[in-house]
Amino acid sequence: MRDVEEEDEGAVVVVVIREYDPKTDRDGADAVDRECEVGPAGAMSLHADLLGDPVARIRHSPAHLMLVAETSGPGGRIVGVVRGTVKPVATGRSRPGAPAFANVGYILGLRVAPSHRRMGIAMQLVRRLEQWFESMGAEYAYMATDKSNEASLRLFTGRCGYSKFRTPSLLVHPVHSHRLRPPRRATVVRLAARDAERLYRRRFAHVEFFPADIGDVLANPLSRGTFLAVVGDGGYEWRGVESFLASPPASWAVASAWDCGGVFRLEVRGASRLRRGAAAASRALDRAAKWMRVPSVPDFFRPFAGWFVYGLGGDGDDAALAAEALFASIVDMARGSAAAVAVEVAACDPLRRRIPHWRRLSCTEDLWCMKRLGGGGGHADGWDWARSAPGSSIFVDPREV
Repeated sequence: MRDVEEEDEGAVVVVVIREYDPKTDRDGADAVDRECEVGPAGAMSLHADLLGDPVARIRHSPAHLMLVAETSGPGGRIVGVVRGTVKPVATGRSRPGAPAFANVGYILGLRVAPSHRRMGIAMQLVRRLEQWFESMGAEYAYMATDKSNEASLRLFTGRCGYSKFRTPSLLVHPVHSHRLRPPRRATVVRLAARDAERLYRRRFAHVEFFPADIGDVLANPLSRGTFLAVVGDGGYEWRGVESFLASPPASWAVASAWDCGGVFRLEVRGASRLRRGAAAASRALDRAAKWMRVPSVPDFFRPFAGWFVYGLGGDGDDAALAAEALFASIVDMARGSAAAVAVEVAACDPLRRRIPHWRRLSCTEDLWCMKRLGGGGGHADGWDWARSAPGSSIFVDPREV
């Protein structure tokens, strides 16, 4: 399908919005991604390498689509891309009985080449993706961005009808040569995938964005396991999921780990020689004297892998302590495989206060925006998820990080 756009200078450019074709579009899509990752001069910036697969970030989702914007005529090239997924998730709406689910579309990886910005191409990509969402039965669409990304916010909230929705925090901790020390009062055990799915469905199916296909998430090869931490002075013995659900401990937490290195690599560019040298020295000291527990800086200046903690939740007065034990244990488990471990939690999640993280690596206020599709005003009773109050926790699907 063709869309005619007009440049500021008055020249007319015709672009085609169509589905990405891996046989012909890989190089062009990669080029757009690289063009849009140029950081500010003289400053450090974070870059992502999709390992030669532009669809990598959505490939593991049950329904996904990538669109490209291509200029027509001689010398035509790809000048814009966008990715999207659709799946049923919990809305977090409180009601008796079964949790309330809705099909939701997620927009990510929207890029337009600098040479073709301010021509309406981004809006056309978003609108075409929303049309696909609706054809797949999606009731809502949402996106995530940094709160300082003014251009993205102008597009989505100013022109596309989205509302500011949630402000979760992305907490990141580097992986050191030495081990972190989980709280001694917490016992951490690994759960079988079936037990993990049973626990999640029984205890977290009402949490916002909980995926209906949680079993597929846990069974994915990139999922590195699910872990339960129980707080108590006498240790804890796992007796099976049914026993746990029938009589849960006083304080506990659960979380799963995902290897993002199987999807993309990250790299920090623009660091000075002095900064690189200081980081290298900290790593050398950490390797030579682990007992000193040096807060070393991993080699972020070459492509590195990261792990993501998802499905974090718990209960009890000491649930935050259990969450600390889980996160520290996963950071230790990532040694040799990742340079950093991250988790995203709701703004008012009571577990976040004890999650170990480095402030300078973290984003304390991410921004999600949402809108109801189809021009509807909400459900029959007037309820609209896009305008609802936030809950105390949120489930971030690792397939779309």
